[in-house]
Amino acid sequence: MDSLKNIFTVSELRNRVLFTLGLLGVYRIGHHIPTPGVNPAALDELARQAQNTMFGLYDMFSGGNLSRVTIFALGIMPYISASIILQLLTVVWPYLEKLSKEGELGRRKITQYTRYGTIGLSVVQALGIAIYLERGTRIAGGLPLVYHPGLAFRLMTVLTLTTGTCFVMWLGEQITERGIGNGMSLIIYAGIVVGFPGAVLKTFEQMRTGEIYFVTLLFLMAAMVAVVGAIIFVERGHRRVTVQYAKRVVGRRMYGGSSTHIPLKVNTGGVIPVIFASSILAFPATIAGMFKGAWVERVQEQINYGMPLYNLLYVAGIIFFAYFYTAIIFNPDDVAENMRKYGGFIPGIRPGKRTAEYIDTILTRITLAGAVYLALIAILPQFLISGFKVAPIPFVGEWLDANLPKFVTQGLNVPFYFGGTSLLIVVGVAMDTVQQVESQLIMRHYDGFMKKTRVRGRRA
Repeated sequence: MDSLKNIFTVSELRNRVLFTLGLLGVYRIGHHIPTPGVNPAALDELARQAQNTMFGLYDMFSGGNLSRVTIFALGIMPYISASIILQLLTVVWPYLEKLSKEGELGRRKITQYTRYGTIGLSVVQALGIAIYLERGTRIAGGLPLVYHPGLAFRLMTVLTLTTGTCFVMWLGEQITERGIGNGMSLIIYAGIVVGFPGAVLKTFEQMRTGEIYFVTLLFLMAAMVAVVGAIIFVERGHRRVTVQYAKRVVGRRMYGGSSTHIPLKVNTGGVIPVIFASSILAFPATIAGMFKGAWVERVQEQINYGMPLYNLLYVAGIIFFAYFYTAIIFNPDDVAENMRKYGGFIPGIRPGKRTAEYIDTILTRITLAGAVYLALIAILPQFLISGFKVAPIPFVGEWLDANLPKFVTQGLNVPFYFGGTSLLIVVGVAMDTVQQVESQLIMRHYDGFMKKTRVRGRRA
């Protein structure tokens, strides 16, 4: 309580927190504004049928806006996809690489290109959603998904969803600039957290009706505690690389002669690799919804949530983006050069190129551990939701599906919010935000949330 009181004691920090909460509140208001021309009753039935599928994962990222086809149905995912594309192009396109090294002016230019890319991706995804809704079969007692399908509905849907995405993008940028924490991550965080109370109530209702046994509920709670504990343990873990600075004489003063360390985080990318991989897998599914055909249906079936191909692509995407994002935000060559300029060196390692190679080797190894950790957290709790779908594997899959227990093949039928991905995002974003608040409080000589025991020593 004292730490929370300290937040509101500092006027600047208080304003930042209130500004962030206010914009997140505005984002949640859009959850109640539907896109014109859609049938809410039929959409509710469609969302209920697809809640434990790939659709449910993307609906979770959008805060439930996708299942209701609100003005914020696309959420922030087009912006994230555009950011991925621009960062990939920065590596292979010399023009963008030159812009990235021009300081603030170059970053603004790349941000502008990212916004243009967001609009383009939003138009494509919105058109895919409109076509999918028009082609949707009559569900929920014969109710159509769209009242008046046609060109007018498609244009209205594209205009509405694209405008909504641009507004969400603006909200995220404002939170990052004038609020506290990363705005894009907090928008996804808010969309997930708002569904927690309903998911908890649904779980207890399933226990009351006999769908979930009490022992199963205890197992679920233990699994959640274990996953949260593992996330906190790894996210706070880092490898310390000892650095010593030689003594230097500047004028009449002597500097250096100290020893410090470089903290290399085990999971440098945080939740970004998971979000990136999910956004990449969302795009092919959206495009496939615009076409018909037997091969399209087979592709959609294979990339559904829980299928072997989906799991393979998901894990590969997480590992790739873990290395890719780490390479973007941490450059061993720059670190080694800065150490050399100020007389720093790693004991036993020559300054310059050797130091950069040594740091890069350590970073590569711990990034692999962090990437595997992310993949496990995202994939392993999957059987809690829908089980491991092994039937599509020829011969072997049929035998496994027939002989494995239903607990494994069908899952526990628990709400999607208890999956590893949602817990990873919630815990990771919460820890990053708390650390930013902590640094703001410590900078102003206030105790933060993570108080340390002070040991008084004798003065000589």
